[in-house]
Amino acid sequence: MEKIEIQGLYGKSTVLVGERIENAGKYLPKTKVFIITDENVKACHSVKFPQFPTYCVEPGEGSKSLETAGELYYWLLEMGANRNSFILGIGGGMVCDLAGFVASTFMRGVDFGFVATSLLTQVDASVGGKNGLNISGYKNIVGTFNQPKFVICDIHLLSTLPQKEYLNGFAEIVKHTLIADAEMFEFVEENIDALKIYNPSLLEQLVTHSAKIKAAIVQADELEKGERKKLNLGHTWGHAVEKVTGLSHGESVSVGLEFSARLSSKKGLITNNEYWRIVNLLIALNLPICVKNNPAEIYDAMVMDKKKNGDSIDFILMRGIGDVIVERIGLDKIKEFAEHG
Repeated sequence: MEKIEIQGLYGKSTVLVGERIENAGKYLPKTKVFIITDENVKACHSVKFPQFPTYCVEPGEGSKSLETAGELYYWLLEMGANRNSFILGIGGGMVCDLAGFVASTFMRGVDFGFVATSLLTQVDASVGGKNGLNISGYKNIVGTFNQPKFVICDIHLLSTLPQKEYLNGFAEIVKHTLIADAEMFEFVEENIDALKIYNPSLLEQLVTHSAKIKAAIVQADELEKGERKKLNLGHTWGHAVEKVTGLSHGESVSVGLEFSARLSSKKGLITNNEYWRIVNLLIALNLPICVKNNPAEIYDAMVMDKKKNGDSIDFILMRGIGDVIVERIGLDKIKEFAEHG
């Protein structure tokens, strides 16, 4: 098991890669623990849950809402939760975002932790202390910065994932290699076939690698004033794709990575060869690189992004594989590129 620590402004968070869900009780108080999960995760893994009161939400992004958060507040009150309570989110990105937000705001904040059950969540969503809700499909418009006490990344839970959901996690893995590690990008390129099949030892290596990259960036810039913005690579356009198309988060980020790579290539920041290496890797992982929707419709959704600053937006561009920069780009320039290339 690998322990990765993030020292946040208000406390320490520990990512436990290789720990098992059965051992979650070791990290929890003895009483006043409340579990939030979804129906799919409960059906697959509830026999392994710690024995505490559990609230089960509908699977899917629709549950990442103020309405669901309100239902959870009432449930916690009815169950006798107080300021000394602990909330444990067991699930994918939606559950962890929802549980983290509820914990951060209930009675002005109670402690919380996660058991991440999807690859996407283990390499990204559960790590770093961002907790957010959607409004009208716009991603994470309401949220907090607040670190979980711990994140358990049980690699064995990934064996139950459908192939499509499993591969979605690789969009974030590729993103992390593009941000900070050209050698790991090459490793993924060279091990495509092995990675597309559930392989615990390889997965533990990749989850640990991604968690370490994200932890280092978050610790340097927890509140996203500068360095942490780099983690938004592929997300500015990707979140808009997700809103318009209904594609999964991983698929949408993959489309966003292609968009960023193409824009970076046009600006002369990466070579044509580097662009095609990125595109071919995403395709080899069965991830989409484009959508049929009108680019103008996606652009209109992107304009609602919380990273917008007046008539410009902080966009993450690639400066070679393994290096990225934050560039403030006029919205008119993004629109022109989206529609005409």
